[in-house]
Amino acid sequence: MELQTFIVVLHVIFALVLVGLVLLQRSEGGGLGMGGGGGGGGMSGFMTARGTANLLTRATAITATLFFLSSLGLSILISQRSEPASIVDSIPQESSETAPAAEEQPAEPSVPAAE
Repeated sequence: MELQTFIVVLHVIFALVLVGLVLLQRSEGGGLGMGGGGGGGGMSGFMTARGTANLLTRATAITATLFFLSSLGLSILISQRSEPASIVDSIPQESSETAPAAEEQPAEPSVPAAE
């Protein structure tokens, strides 16, 4: 597999994971946040609310860094390509020697003048 394709696939995966991690975090309004619940003061699951928040924050920061690095890598790879960057750049230019000569138009007006 080509390196650029591999980085694009990783970039998309990082973007999806980043969106998922942001949605999982508890906002100030409650949102889609996971982890708290219970409210009885006891252990309500695998981790405490603070531990879950720290884990999600750290995972979000790491994923955001990987997303940023893959963005930089893709931009560097694209800038070093020797192929045309646009479809317009790949159109061959016609020289004036090969273009057909335009027929000369008569000097008469195209609309008949009233006599």
